[in-house]
Amino acid sequence: MKRENLPAKPKLETNAEHLRLEAQRAGTENWRLWGPYLSERAWGTVREDYSAGGTAWEYFSHDQARSRAYRWNEDGLGGICDEAQTLCFALALWNGRDPILKERAFGLTGNEGNHGEDVKEAYFYKGALPSHAWLQYLYKYPQSTFPYRQLVEENARRSRAEPAFGIVDSGALDNGHYWDVEVTYAKASPTEIHIRIAVSNRSADDAELHVLPQLWFRNTWSWNEGTEPPMIALGAAPDTANWVVHAGHPVLGPWNLYGQHKAECLFTENESNSAHLWGTPNAQPYVKDAFHRYIVDGETTAVSPTQCGSKFAACHRLRVQAGHTRMIDLVLSRASLERPFERHERIFATRQSEFTQFYDELLPDASPQDARIMRQAFSGLIWNKQFFHYDVARWLGGDGTPPPESHSHGRNRHWAHLKASDVISMPDKWEYPWFAAWDLAFHCAAFAQLDVDFAKDQIELLVSERYMHPNGQIPAYEWAFGDTNPPVHAMGALKVFRAERVQRGIGDIAFLKRVLHKLLLNYAWWINRKDADGHNVFGGGFLGLDNISVYDRSQPLPPGFTLKQADATGWMAMFALNLTAMALEIATEDPSYEGIAIQSYAQFLAIAETIAGHSGLGLSLWDDADGFFKDLMVLPDGSAHRIDVFSWVGIIPLFACEVVDRRLLDTAPRFARFLEEHRGGVFDGHSYCACPARTNDRGDHLLAVVDVRMLNRILERIFDESQFLSQYGIRSVSRAHAERSDLGHIPGIGRAVIEYVPGESTSGLFGGNSNWRGPVWMPTNYMLIQALEKYQRYLGDAYTFKAPCIGGEPITLKQAITLLSDRVVNVVRRDAGGHIPAFPEGHPMQHDPHWRDLLLLNEYYHADTGLGLGAQHQAGWTALIANLVFRRYRQDMPDYWKQREDLDITVG
Repeated sequence: MKRENLPAKPKLETNAEHLRLEAQRAGTENWRLWGPYLSERAWGTVREDYSAGGTAWEYFSHDQARSRAYRWNEDGLGGICDEAQTLCFALALWNGRDPILKERAFGLTGNEGNHGEDVKEAYFYKGALPSHAWLQYLYKYPQSTFPYRQLVEENARRSRAEPAFGIVDSGALDNGHYWDVEVTYAKASPTEIHIRIAVSNRSADDAELHVLPQLWFRNTWSWNEGTEPPMIALGAAPDTANWVVHAGHPVLGPWNLYGQHKAECLFTENESNSAHLWGTPNAQPYVKDAFHRYIVDGETTAVSPTQCGSKFAACHRLRVQAGHTRMIDLVLSRASLERPFERHERIFATRQSEFTQFYDELLPDASPQDARIMRQAFSGLIWNKQFFHYDVARWLGGDGTPPPESHSHGRNRHWAHLKASDVISMPDKWEYPWFAAWDLAFHCAAFAQLDVDFAKDQIELLVSERYMHPNGQIPAYEWAFGDTNPPVHAMGALKVFRAERVQRGIGDIAFLKRVLHKLLLNYAWWINRKDADGHNVFGGGFLGLDNISVYDRSQPLPPGFTLKQADATGWMAMFALNLTAMALEIATEDPSYEGIAIQSYAQFLAIAETIAGHSGLGLSLWDDADGFFKDLMVLPDGSAHRIDVFSWVGIIPLFACEVVDRRLLDTAPRFARFLEEHRGGVFDGHSYCACPARTNDRGDHLLAVVDVRMLNRILERIFDESQFLSQYGIRSVSRAHAERSDLGHIPGIGRAVIEYVPGESTSGLFGGNSNWRGPVWMPTNYMLIQALEKYQRYLGDAYTFKAPCIGGEPITLKQAITLLSDRVVNVVRRDAGGHIPAFPEGHPMQHDPHWRDLLLLNEYYHADTGLGLGAQHQAGWTALIANLVFRRYRQDMPDYWKQREDLDITVG
C-alpha cells in the first residue's frame, strides 16, 4: 500500500535491497506479496480448538494434522505463501523409513514435555533479506526411522529437574546419518520466485530420499457456503521445463509452478479425511493425507487421477551418493514463462551477492563472528513473520456448527471484536505461532535497524480497531487476549520513530500522532483498571514475567488484600515518560500537542512521587534499608508488608527515564515552564540529577524515577556477581536467593519461598518452559542497557560508581554498558577455546563442520552456564542481540555519545 505523508527519502540508497524497500514503501512494487509467512505449527493452537473444555493441545494434534484441513492457518517445512495465505509452497520428505510423510515439524505439546511445548527437530533460518528477495532454510532429516516414540516416551519419563530430550540427544543424527535439505528462494521480481532445493547426503553410504515440493490452496471454501475450491491443474510444459502446473484463484489470480527436473505429479484436495478422523464418509475421495498414503503406505488410489485438485506435489525420488548433493529447481511465477530457467543461475548468484552486501553495509567493521551473529539474528527475525488469521466472533459462534458451552464463559469471550488477517512478527513460529504484544514491541526495535517501514506497520497493527479492545486494552496473546503484558508499545513506537529519523533524516510525525492517540486510550485503561485505589501504584498481574513472584500474581488475593507491584508501577512510569517524549516530538511541528506532553509528565510525577517514596501515603516501593524497589502487600487495615525479593521487579523502575534536549524544549515553552515550576521534580533536590533540578552542560534534562543516590545503590547490586551479574548478563532473580529463599510468612499469601533457579523452571505452576527465577532474558537486559545509556548521556563520564565485579573499582556508565552488553552477546560468541556457551558440550554445533556455522537463538539463557533454554528459534526479542552487536561498533563514532538518543543505533 502506498504511504501518505511520507518522510523524506533515505539519505543514501547504497544497494539493491534498499531500492527494493523504497519501492515497497512508495507502493510501486509489493515485495512483501510473498514471504516466509507459513507457520511451522498450526495444530494445537487456540484458533483450531473447538473442544468443550478448551484443551487446544489435545483437540487438534500433530498426528491429526496430516489428515485434517486447518480452519485458520497452514503450516509446512521451510515454506512460503502470499500475504493473505491463499496459496502456499513448502517441502515434504520421506526417507523410506519414517512412519509418516514429513510435511511439518514434530514436537511435544505443553502437556507432554517435561518443560512444556518443545519442537523436536533440527532446522535453521540461514538467511533472509527484509524484502524476502533472498531466503534460506535448512532442515536436517534423519536417514533412520524418525524417533517419534522415543522423543515422547523419554520426555514423559523425565522430571522437571532433568533437561529436555531432543532430536540430537536421540542419536538419530549421529555419524552423519542424516540429510541436509536446504531450500533457497530468490525473487526475480515480486511475482517471480526461483526456488532451489539442495539435498545433501551427510552419511558414508549412498541413500535414497523422496522430495516432494508441494503447492496448495488454504482451505477457505469449507467454511464459506457456496464457495468453490480453487484448482491446481497440470499444464503443457514448455520445452525448457519438465512439467508445469497452473494454480488459479479468483482473488490471487493465476500462478504457475515450473519444474526443471523429472517428477511424478500428484494431486488431491486440501480436505479433511473424515473417514480416518471421525469415522464418517468423506464428501469426496481425494483428501489432505493422500500423498502420505500414496508414498508411505503404497495406496495407489489415494491420489486423484484427474491431474487436478487444490493440493499438488511433485515427487522426486532421489538416490544420492555418500557426501554428495543433488539439486531440484523450480520457478513460481504469476506470468506464463516460455523459458522459466533461463536466468535461474544468474538470479541466485545476484541475490546471494546482494544478501551479503546488505548485511556487510549494515555493519562494515564487524568481526566475522559478530557479523554472523547479526546476520543470523536478523534472518531469524524475518523468517519468524507469519500470516495470523483469527476472527474471534466467528470462532466463539462455532463457525457454522453449534459452539461448545466453554465458548460462552471461557477463553477470549470478551474479544469478539478482534479480527486478525495479517502478517505479524511472531516470537517463534513453532512454539509461539501467535503474536505476543510485549514481544512485538521488542521485535520492532530490532526490525527498525533493517526495515523500519515494516516495524512501523507492526506498531500500528496492535493499536488498530481490529485488535485493541474498545476499552483501550492491547491484546496480550492468543491463549488469553485479556492478560496483562508490560506497556512497552510506546517505547517501541519511539524506537522506530527515532530509527527512521536517523535513516531518512526526518521523523514520521504523522505516524507518531496516529500511535499516540491510541496509546492514550491504552494508558487510560491502565489507570482505570490497574490502580484501583488511585494511589499511582499498580498491580498488573504477572506482567509477562510469569513465575518471578512468590505467588501467581494473576490470581486473586483474599478479600481486602492488595499487591502493589514495583514492576507494574515502574512500567507505568516509563509509559508516561514515553508518551511525554512522543508528544514533545510532535510538538516540534504541531504545538497543540504540548498540552499532552504536560499532562503525561504530570502523571509521571504523580507515579514517581509514590514509587520513589516521597508521597507520604505510606506506600513507598523504595526500600531505603536495602536500596532496592520491592513489591508491597497492603493489608485490609491499610498497613503494608514489604516483600523482600531481589529480582527484575526491583530494577524495572530504573527503565523510567527520558532525556529531553534543548531542541524539544525550544519548541515547547509551556512545557519548559512546567519543568521550571516543578524544579527538583518530586525529589528532595539534594542530588544533582534530580528530576529535573538542573540541566547538564548540553542543556539536557533527565526525567527519571531514580536519582543518583538510588542509582548508586541499585547499580552496586546489579554489577555484583554474587547477586545479579552473571557472565552472560543480568540474572532475573538475584543469586543471593540461592541461600536466602525462605521469606517467611507474608500476609495474604502464607509461607513464601523464592528460589534462585538459573535454568529451566523446576515448578509446573505456570506450565510451559518459562522461568523468570534466575535465567538471563534478552528484553530486560536490553531495556537496562537502554536506560543506562540515557543516564550516561545526561551524567557523562564524571559519574562513576563502585563495581563489585572488578573489586569495587569505580567505573563510568559507558564502561558498565560495554561490560554488560559484551557479556550478553558472549552467550553466542565462541570463546578462546572455540566453545559457544549457548550450546551443550559435545553438541555438533560446537565442532561439526556441517553444524558449527549455524546459529540458534533461544528464548532465554542459563545464568550460570549460558546454555540456551526455552524456544529454540526465538529470533523474536532475542534478535535484540543484533542491536547489542551494533552498539559495540558504533559507540566510537564521533557524535555517538553526544547524539545517541537520536542516532538510536545503540540498542534500538
